[in-house]
Amino acid sequence: MQRTDLRLPAPRPSGTSPDAPQGDDGPVPGQGPGGSPDSEDRAEARAEARSQERSADRTGDRAARRSGDGTESEARDSGTAGDPARGGRRAGRAKRSRGRVLLRRARQVVAWTLCAVLAVIVGTAARVWWVARQDARPTVDAILVLGASQYDGRPSPVLLARLEHALALYREGVAPRIVTVGGNMPGDRFTEAGTGRRWLIAHEVAETSVFAVPEGRDTLQSVRAVAEMMRAYRWQSVVIVTDPWHALRSRAMARAEGLDASASPARQGPAVRSRSTQGKYVGRETAAYLHWWILRRSSGFGHGVV
Repeated sequence: MQRTDLRLPAPRPSGTSPDAPQGDDGPVPGQGPGGSPDSEDRAEARAEARSQERSADRTGDRAARRSGDGTESEARDSGTAGDPARGGRRAGRAKRSRGRVLLRRARQVVAWTLCAVLAVIVGTAARVWWVARQDARPTVDAILVLGASQYDGRPSPVLLARLEHALALYREGVAPRIVTVGGNMPGDRFTEAGTGRRWLIAHEVAETSVFAVPEGRDTLQSVRAVAEMMRAYRWQSVVIVTDPWHALRSRAMARAEGLDASASPARQGPAVRSRSTQGKYVGRETAAYLHWWILRRSSGFGHGVV
């Protein structure tokens, strides 16, 4: 009897088609008919894997850089904290920087302060010059002649110029009376007020229309004495006769004492003879006015005109 050998087919790996090509050792795993679809799938898978790997590499690099930066910063901080000399230098630099800022601000404050002071001085000098050129002649209760030097009963050139201007105002009808004011220096027999009154009476002003207030060694004292006398007579308004550069300060003082004061400066006399004289008086009156305006007291810069 002839024996027939029966061979069973070898088991196919999972995922292979029955029609998949067979090799010597059996079918080729993962390859379908024709072989191309599986090859394309594997190529796409490999490309996607490489893309993911590159993305992961880039992410890791960035994380590493961030970690490195933080580590370096911590190292610097820890180095500074652990190095007192370096910390001291940094503190010194910060302190010097603050000092420079404060110094710059202080310089700015000083500069602005100087500018403000200069503006006040220039503005006051401009007011002295401006008021000196005004001539107010309203009808008032009295004409006030501020005192100046006298020589044993004779008016000095400055006082004479004021008396002549007051006489012209009186004759013009500005006021029905004239008030002279001013004391005397030690050793003098006559006062400035008395000398002025006698001169006016000698020039045909009625005795009853001239009032002498023999007080005051400076402008402020004289104005206060006249203001007290005018309040006693219930007189309120006055035109002040003085030198042009003296007009602003004397008018301001009279107004501060409650008088309705205007100024009509004399246009002749030593105070207006030359440019240099005018400049000197403008400078002195600027200083005297600011001294009174700030301190409300006499400047002590001189007698008579001041």
